[in-house]
Amino acid sequence: MPSPLYLAAAVTVSAAVTWGLRALPFAALTPLRRSAVLGYLALQMPTGIMMILALYTLREVRPTWSAAVPAAVALATAIGLHLRTRNAVISVLGATTVHVVLSTLWQT
Repeated sequence: MPSPLYLAAAVTVSAAVTWGLRALPFAALTPLRRSAVLGYLALQMPTGIMMILALYTLREVRPTWSAAVPAAVALATAIGLHLRTRNAVISVLGATTVHVVLSTLWQT
């Protein structure tokens, strides 16, 4: 059994490393807050990520009606929800729900 001093030292070192690792990103990002490149990326990345997700989703859609219709309706739902709410979470969850329901029910 390790001594109480050893255990206390291990807990102290672990807490210091954990605190340091959690504080490091905030310390590193502080000088970058005024960066023009970071501001540009903050504006453009949500659209880019949504486009990547849409293309990734559609890459394996077979050119048959049973696969294309649910994907097309879900994509239209995602676009419509995003234009209406401007909330990526609602767009993704709504389109995913529509796609799962249509993929399950649309059997031709």
